[in-house]
Amino acid sequence: MQSRQELERRVRELEARLAQPGGAAFRGVRYRSSFQMLGLPFVSVATGPDPAKGEVRGHARGIVAIGDIATGVFAVGGLARGVFAFGGLAIGAVTFGGASIGALAAVGGLAIGSLALGGAAFGWTAIGGGAAGAFACGGGAVGGQVVSAHRVDPEALAHFERLGLGAVCNAGPRKGKRAA
Repeated sequence: MQSRQELERRVRELEARLAQPGGAAFRGVRYRSSFQMLGLPFVSVATGPDPAKGEVRGHARGIVAIGDIATGVFAVGGLARGVFAFGGLAIGAVTFGGASIGALAAVGGLAIGSLALGGAAFGWTAIGGGAAGAFACGGGAVGGQVVSAHRVDPEALAHFERLGLGAVCNAGPRKGKRAA
């Protein structure tokens, strides 16, 4: 067992190492541009912990926000919320992420939106391996008007063609039955 003096010496050495630049295994980053629009910094970056503020993860808020949690017009982060959001979980108008919820368009492993493109896609217009919507296209598509391995509705083909997605949802030669 180490003596008290030995432990105190080791603690001082470790504290000195951590105080040096690059001494900590990971330090948080905080940056806010001085230029502002609509009362928000144009660029805000917040990643990692900030012990001074007691934050475990960074929350960036700005026109362009990049952080563990990001909120802005353009947001990039683990949790991204914005008009245009890119992240692990992306929420906004136009989104791209592992799980993506977009009012206008969503692209991701799980995509939910008016136009949803993803492994699992849910929306008015949905394209994916598993797709559900008023207009759905995919291997396992279900909904009102469908283009799938087992069903091809002419209304769905026309809808995807109008959106410029005809090449993605082209019926082509299929073994399944065509809807009349």
